Amino acid sequence: MLTEIQKRAFDADAQHYQRPENSGPPGYDSVNWQNEMMDKGHYYKLLDCGRIIGGALVYAPGEEEYHLVRIYIDPGYQNRGLGREAIRCLFGRYPAARKWSLDTPSWAVRNQHLYTQLGFVQSNVSHIPDSEDSFFEYELYL
Repeated sequence: MLTEIQKRAFDADAQHYQRPENSGPPGYDSVNWQNEMMDKGHYYKLLDCGRIIGGALVYAPGEEEYHLVRIYIDPGYQNRGLGREAIRCLFGRYPAARKWSLDTPSWAVRNQHLYTQLGFVQSNVSHIPDSEDSFFEYELYL
């Protein structure tokens, strides 16, 4: 179910930003990738009234440092503040965190807006070889 929701969410983003089909992040459409990530990180399902509407994946690269690898919400539930609420809940699950990091494609303007609203600051730009695209890296110090 998480794979299906993730595929819908990233495919809708690609369509919204006029990106090529299947331009989601690695593994976004793979059940095997989801299973592997559940073993490697902290993988959460996002619920609304008991229904799975998305997911979030968090890695802990350091003792007081966390990286939001991925967060996604089914397109039918987007633009309701649920992503903001989910990230704030994640902050609450890791009270020892002093630093959060994440990255997002340069074209994903809605993501960037959400992250800056939550206090994240762009810290780096990584250019993708043979592409006009980049990844924007963000950090938040608590």
